[in-house]
Amino acid sequence: MKPHHRPFALYREISIVSLILLFIAFLLLLLVGISLTIIKAIYLIRVYSTATSDQPVTSIATELRFGVWGVCATSALNPPPWWTNDGECFGPSLGYDIPSSITELVGVDASLVQVALKGLLVILILHLVAAGTSLAALIPAMCLGSHALAIVALVLSIITALLGTVIFGVDLALVLTLKNELPNLSSQIDLGIDFGNGIWMVLVAVILTWVAVITLSARACYCCGVRRWVSDALVHYQPSLLIW
Repeated sequence: MKPHHRPFALYREISIVSLILLFIAFLLLLLVGISLTIIKAIYLIRVYSTATSDQPVTSIATELRFGVWGVCATSALNPPPWWTNDGECFGPSLGYDIPSSITELVGVDASLVQVALKGLLVILILHLVAAGTSLAALIPAMCLGSHALAIVALVLSIITALLGTVIFGVDLALVLTLKNELPNLSSQIDLGIDFGNGIWMVLVAVILTWVAVITLSARACYCCGVRRWVSDALVHYQPSLLIW
């Protein structure tokens, strides 16, 4: 009888690939979920002044970076590097507020800020829930030799992928809405709005999770060479079949 080592090896291969994908997705979602001001390098929205002036650069705030837990105001004199933010930060807090003195310095109207804050409050909950479901999917993904656990991992991964897709859509819609409504929401025309790095981190997490859904589906549906008769061989243990 021919050895059946390849299907058994596929359990390990699919499990390893799925674990790596889900772990990276979990890490990215978690980092975004605890973004600025907890992790100051990660933010979702950047609002900045585009006005040019012949005056010397000062410490007056010219940029706001919105995160899930707060906002940081920085100036051209002290621009934030990619790994941190040394500006004046407010938070971390749930449903944080920004002093009007800061928004007036940047030239941002209060209505623009309120639109951003309301959207971020909804996103906060979704980010953390998606990170939690991604973490929950990691546990059964370690034991894909069990068909039941493979199905559990698949279901949790699908939930995570759907949540991540919704989160990315909300993030994207929030920034695009602010961009489109900028002339109506702000009296200051010399303003720009950009996507934060946190939005792209969510996108990568969504892509990785959907790939994990595909690999877990292959296991749960006995595709890619993983067949039910292999599971039967495990039940009817025969040393000649267990060639790894």
